[in-house]
Amino acid sequence: MGLSALEMLVSLAFGYLCGTIPFGLILTKSAGLGDIRTIGSGNIGATNVLRTGNKKVAALTLILDALKGTVPALVMGWLYAPQAAILAGLAAFFGHLFPMWLGFKGGKGVATSIGVLFGLFWPLGLIFIAVWIVMALVFRTSSLSALTASLISPFSAYLLGRGDLTLPAAVMAIMVFITHRTNIARILNGEEPRIGKSKPL
Repeated sequence: MGLSALEMLVSLAFGYLCGTIPFGLILTKSAGLGDIRTIGSGNIGATNVLRTGNKKVAALTLILDALKGTVPALVMGWLYAPQAAILAGLAAFFGHLFPMWLGFKGGKGVATSIGVLFGLFWPLGLIFIAVWIVMALVFRTSSLSALTASLISPFSAYLLGRGDLTLPAAVMAIMVFITHRTNIARILNGEEPRIGKSKPL
């Protein structure tokens, strides 16, 4: 049985609003670290928050950015149906990328996409993290690890018998590649810094 128009609207609205919460901005200001949009790349995600030198704030940003993808998926899935969970999760992901409160300039989406995967089907979230860790250990490049894990997610969903999540995972992967286009250019040019070294703005 499909979702009603109202259920779809509620799922999309709730997911998007959750996704637009700029935890990176809120936490850095609360910690007296200034406006994260004026630091480093200007991105509100955990990677840029880490450039402030405060690892605890960066870690908390990472967790909260992931949860704002997990919570809408779980809530709407419980309230309505699995289709509502997918809509809410994707809406949260796009809300993080394009928050209306910040002129539609948000984060790159990695943490929130992980959260969405956990909310929809937790094994996908675990696979994402496992791939990220393996790639990070081998290549010592955070962006390459995230891109690889994102690319594998749709195939993981299909192989695990969750064909309904193949397209949502693919959509998030495509957007992660788009938001990481400058990182990709640096990777191809051999200029992307390794984990533990300073990162270009």
